[in-house]
Amino acid sequence: MSSAPPVVTTADLGVDDEERPARALTGFPARLVGVVALALALLSVWQVFRPLSQGSQYYLVIFLAVALPLVYLSYRSWWGPLDRADRPAVLDWVLAALTLVVCLYPVLPLTIGAAGGGYDAFLDRQGLLAPLDVVMGGLLLVLVLEACRRTTGVILPIVCLVFLAYGYYGGLLPQHWAIAHAGLDVDQIVDALYNSGSGFYGTPLDVAASYIVLFTLYGAVLEFSGAARFFVDLSVSLFRRSRSAAGRTAVASGFLLGTVSGSGTATAVSTGAVTWPILRRAGYRPEQAGGMLAAAGVGAILSPPTLGVAAFIVAEYLDVSYVTVLGWALIPTLLYYLGILLAVEIDARRIHAEGRAPADLADAPLPTPWWKLLGRFGYHFSSLIVIVVLLLTGMSATRAVVYATVLALLLAIPDRLSRARERTEPGARPGSARVAGRFALDALRALSVGMRAALPVVAVCAAAGVITAMTTKTGLGAQLAALLVRAGSVLSDNPAVVLATTAVLAAIALSLLGLAVPVTASFVIGWVIIGPALLELGVAAPAAAMFVFYFSVLSEVTPPTALAAVGAAAVTGAKAMPTMWQALRYALPAFLVPLMFVLTDSGQHLLGRGPVLDVLWVSAAACLGVAALAVATGGWLFGVGAVGTAARVLAAAAGLTLLYPAPLATAIGLGLLVGAVLAGVIDRARGRRTATGTP
Repeated sequence: MSSAPPVVTTADLGVDDEERPARALTGFPARLVGVVALALALLSVWQVFRPLSQGSQYYLVIFLAVALPLVYLSYRSWWGPLDRADRPAVLDWVLAALTLVVCLYPVLPLTIGAAGGGYDAFLDRQGLLAPLDVVMGGLLLVLVLEACRRTTGVILPIVCLVFLAYGYYGGLLPQHWAIAHAGLDVDQIVDALYNSGSGFYGTPLDVAASYIVLFTLYGAVLEFSGAARFFVDLSVSLFRRSRSAAGRTAVASGFLLGTVSGSGTATAVSTGAVTWPILRRAGYRPEQAGGMLAAAGVGAILSPPTLGVAAFIVAEYLDVSYVTVLGWALIPTLLYYLGILLAVEIDARRIHAEGRAPADLADAPLPTPWWKLLGRFGYHFSSLIVIVVLLLTGMSATRAVVYATVLALLLAIPDRLSRARERTEPGARPGSARVAGRFALDALRALSVGMRAALPVVAVCAAAGVITAMTTKTGLGAQLAALLVRAGSVLSDNPAVVLATTAVLAAIALSLLGLAVPVTASFVIGWVIIGPALLELGVAAPAAAMFVFYFSVLSEVTPPTALAAVGAAAVTGAKAMPTMWQALRYALPAFLVPLMFVLTDSGQHLLGRGPVLDVLWVSAAACLGVAALAVATGGWLFGVGAVGTAARVLAAAAGLTLLYPAPLATAIGLGLLVGAVLAGVIDRARGRRTATGTP
């Protein structure tokens, strides 16, 4: 394989792009955290095949009791002299021990006055907690928020505190306000958080412990097996001899690598380290290249077969299989990458027309032909294929990903053996026992690394339980949904106008929300508040859920805090804000296509729901809409060349109209698109006459 800069792993940047970097532990703390993380990873796998007899919530109690202390040992407190950059401080050890006791308290078979007594006794006290129960629940609340602060920053804990304040002080609000309620006392709040299915141990943590951890382990094993390097090298080899090779390579690398990293920022940084020299040589400006890398990286976590973390919560909330959610995401994924690839092709033609390509990439040597890479390392695709096949046969997502992980490990064995032979001197034979021992140790270390990469998501999901519990307990979701619908009806009483206005307001709200909190929390908040508003207006649940999902993820390319763009800018040496706007240009279809889901009933056809012919015509109209938007933003018409303002305005109008899934809108959009083409041809003809001096 070709030499390349090291690929950023989930251990480096994690599975959630808003997390802070973990400590680089050494010595005893590193060994302890590694062993405990490995044990928790194995417990997660064991739960798939031999679930604990006490039930799923009992498992979540144990899972959080092990995972949360690891956060305190692995992440810095940033509390001045009480903090250590390379190892846990005394305070961290104390908080880790306290967290272990508080989390295990519900299952400890110790009777302490009216409290304790084991798990069954704890559940029996639901609604009538003992004083010690309240103290323990209050401590766990503080510890969860602190763990969330350490891993993702202060914004999400502040949001949680706002929801808690609303739950406690809601009774003091003027009772004629729509969001006023009777108010909750401390016992009721702790009961909702600590001893119910909607708090800490609610759906978000259940999804994290049952699905997300397993897919994170799978990604770590793929990285261990060399899949990440293979995907990047394959992309480089496939496209190095075409005019738009550099852009295609960046997009393909981002898509393939995203299935491994599960992180938009990590993917953008990883592919940028390899492809930025190629992009620069091809004439791309730093901001332009950074925007492309960011858009391609974020697109990977919107794409099957892994999708983003929130997709698992979609499946859980709607009580559908994960493969169903994958099916819903298929056409939107094709539309997203169609938009990026069209933008890439336009960029390549404009760069060549402007003479900004100082060298011909077709003359660059191929380190390794693509067919040799496929023959040598193509097995890395097999585990991804196995996941899809097993899901299609009806197997649960948890079992499918475990089997795929095992397959990836098994297929990595011959690769390790061949690498050992390559490193051995000619005539010598590598010791099989030594190679096998090293392989087993590295495999276990990969599982441990994968588990540690999931810790920020665990902290976020536990904190998200605060939001869901307060929203459910106070009825806030329904009240805010009603306010959103009321705001949408200000312009008109027409149902279509109300729905369109509400959808636009919801999209703006989700985009702003995503600037402040991680994707997972953004989806949870968006679903409990914005989801009911869309459902009230007659939007189907799958369309509403995918709408919220897409806008939650797209915050990663939304200025002014687009983290994927910031990461890509760091690689290319570009300014952050211009890079964000370039990323927004490449990702434009992703912001408009989700609106199609909810504007009309036909929008559901983009999720693959409905008759085949209806799915085809809506998808074809959407493809034309995306192409028209690419012409409008790129200022280039294929077969014609650069176009003027009139053609771009007509193309933009055509794109927006074609993205409204209704027959009349499609007909109007086609007419506008034809007008844009004619305007482009006229502009081109005028330009040629001017260049030749012909009247």
